[in-house]
Amino acid sequence: MHGLFRQPDGGERLRILAEDAQYDLSCACGSSEGDRRRRGLDDKWLYPVTLQNGGRGLMFKTLVSNACSNDCRYCPLRAGRDTVRRCSLSPEEIVRAFMPYWRRREVLGIFLTSAVPGNNPDAAMERMIATGEILRRREGFRGVLHIKIIPGASDAAIDRAVELASTVSLNIEAAGARHFAKLTGRKDYMEDVIRPIKRIAGLTAPGARRARVKQTTQFIVGASDDTDREIVSYMGGLYDRLRLHRIYFSAYQRGLGEPDLPGETSAASNSDMLTREHRLYQTDFLLRKYGFSAEEMCFGADGNLPLETDPKEAWAAAHPEFFPVSLQRAGREELLRVPGLGPVAVRRILERRKNGGLVRSLPEAGIRGALARKASFYLC
Repeated sequence: MHGLFRQPDGGERLRILAEDAQYDLSCACGSSEGDRRRRGLDDKWLYPVTLQNGGRGLMFKTLVSNACSNDCRYCPLRAGRDTVRRCSLSPEEIVRAFMPYWRRREVLGIFLTSAVPGNNPDAAMERMIATGEILRRREGFRGVLHIKIIPGASDAAIDRAVELASTVSLNIEAAGARHFAKLTGRKDYMEDVIRPIKRIAGLTAPGARRARVKQTTQFIVGASDDTDREIVSYMGGLYDRLRLHRIYFSAYQRGLGEPDLPGETSAASNSDMLTREHRLYQTDFLLRKYGFSAEEMCFGADGNLPLETDPKEAWAAAHPEFFPVSLQRAGREELLRVPGLGPVAVRRILERRKNGGLVRSLPEAGIRGALARKASFYLC
């Protein structure tokens, strides 16, 4: 059926592939309005990223190709879907589309991802690597270059991508081989996903030549039947043992996958799926920024995070013996356990105390509003 479509021209291919890139979120959070993607000039998609200093910037993002031989059952671009307009971009076309954004200083960099044409992961990798080489060597581009590693890519292709990139990502998709097998019959979890993630971790380990390169990944939440407890357990291992920089989550979108996919037959609503994604992002922040461990998270009888309560408040409700916390004497780790207090608020409290000032209430430290009212319940 797709043979009936006329071949799209260069501008159409850019629009189609930028649109199709929306399904891989492993460069942008998506958990609040400020984090969500938006259209730039010429209908190209720009994706927000959070910087190390807490600021934000935009990334230009496109698929190199949406022609795919993989059978990922949740993906609207999977093999066999004749309604997809299949097309590809050359490295030169991507560079020409991206560089005007970069020269106008409208973006921090570029995210390159791809489907897998011709059952050849290295063919997709080669186009992305060639694009990166043009940008780095000919154009003198020194911004952020994020390259998606294709499952099943060769070690040589992975090594070349790490040489060029600022960030690389390989999507883990599910928490374990048993759940992963329900999403695809063509990819091997341990060989095509876990082994390359471990290889990248070695290439980018502290003290390694490419230690500056960051590694991220993404779970497809609700597509398979893995629980939040299982996902959070994997998150702990990815952060603690493999030192990933960031983990992202994408709620499965009903209607995009095959009818018998666990995500299609689940009783959870689309709203529940999105709330579940949000709770996992909140948990991710607790692990990365607040000093919590994966083992401390609270789950319901179904193994999932409570939808009605944020994970930090759930922990507080399960540990009444920890409270109240002294606003005047508690240390950073204790204060970060207080619902409503984040790293910025805790820093203000500690700075005021260091400078000799008593902190009798949160407004004295410049902390007001709903979060201050919530935190006050747990303080003394």
